[in-house]
Amino acid sequence: MFKIPDHQVAGHQASNGMMGPVVDDSGLFFKPLQKDERGSKEVAFYESLASNIDVPDKIRAYFPTFHGTQLIPASDGSGLHPHLVLQDLVSSYKNPSIMDIKIGSRTWYPQASEEYIQRCFKKDRETSSLALGFRLSGLQVHVSKEAGYWKPDRKCFQNSSAEIVKNVLKKFVSSNISADLDAGDLDFDCAFAPSVYGGSNGILAQLLELKSWFEDQKFYHFYSCSVLMVWDKEPNAAAAIKLVDFAHVVDSKCAIDHNFLGGLCSLIKFISEILTNPHACPNKPCSDSNSNCNGDSSDR
Repeated sequence: MFKIPDHQVAGHQASNGMMGPVVDDSGLFFKPLQKDERGSKEVAFYESLASNIDVPDKIRAYFPTFHGTQLIPASDGSGLHPHLVLQDLVSSYKNPSIMDIKIGSRTWYPQASEEYIQRCFKKDRETSSLALGFRLSGLQVHVSKEAGYWKPDRKCFQNSSAEIVKNVLKKFVSSNISADLDAGDLDFDCAFAPSVYGGSNGILAQLLELKSWFEDQKFYHFYSCSVLMVWDKEPNAAAAIKLVDFAHVVDSKCAIDHNFLGGLCSLIKFISEILTNPHACPNKPCSDSNSNCNGDSSDR
């Protein structure tokens, strides 16, 4: 009934005796609850979101559908364990290309222990989070039926300059890549950028809609949360973004979430520049929500 996901690119994975998510054949994703407060906090967030009538339906659609919790056998064989029951975000895609992008220049939340804050700050500083406002946590790109996927080790691009990050975002929508590609700088064609990133329903347009909500919402602050970008070369498989990972969401105390908003602006600027001029070098990214990051979701 349950199996290890074929297309997980980030987060805790079920392998080598470690507990991780499983999926079923009905389009559900079962995420094991972490045994400390993170598990209960993530459940509390989903319950809060489900009951918050002030969150517009168009924004709610950017979150995985929540189906409660369920006791099921853990993937590590340790017996029954409580799991979040969520929408499997890639079950409707035949050969999904996926990118997990952790948003925010800081991933630690104010109420965390000093030890946890220092650990997160070290990683934020050593990866691109602090410099760019986001970091790439994992990805796979479907190359072809014969070649399979390009799925680089997630560590190879986390400590990346703006140029390397932009190059990976180009590779994500290019046709001239191979499954054994390394992290070297090559000239990618960005052939799928107009249909994936651009257009009235493309990823850029969706990010701009999400940004508009974050400019006003004062319900939550999202720490260590990711934007998941998914697309498929198959016809009628629309590109989509979803927000995932909510173990560190806290009450906003009636304040704008500038940390998340700033990272979202930075990502928007990178993608907008790829659409405008795929071969240009990246400019300085947005570092805060006051920057001019309106983008342009029109076809190029």
